[in-house]
Amino acid sequence: MDTSPQLLKGSLSAIILKLLSDSQWMYGYEICQKVKELTSGQLKITEGALYPALYKLEAEGILITKTQVVEGRARKYYSIAQDQQGNAQDKLAQIGHFLYQLQRILTPDDFIKLPAT
Repeated sequence: MDTSPQLLKGSLSAIILKLLSDSQWMYGYEICQKVKELTSGQLKITEGALYPALYKLEAEGILITKTQVVEGRARKYYSIAQDQQGNAQDKLAQIGHFLYQLQRILTPDDFIKLPAT
């Protein structure tokens, strides 16, 4: 089943923050390939969708960048700003809580009640 582009677009910030919290520095194409790898090809992020999300997180001060020349071409790497690590973890926790609640609605019989957070 193909994933709706709207669902994917709404999830990009979470995907980016999670990958960068695990890998420190990544460039755009690398992020696209990592998502494809982790989802066995089920989720494919286009560069046209990815870069606006990266630019938005950078404008918000959550991401920092550095540029390196690789094989004669400039490559822009992204990382979570040191002073934003906690903020990024809070955003991921919020998204995780939301997904948990959504899953409870979609499949209520499959859930064991967990203490409220």
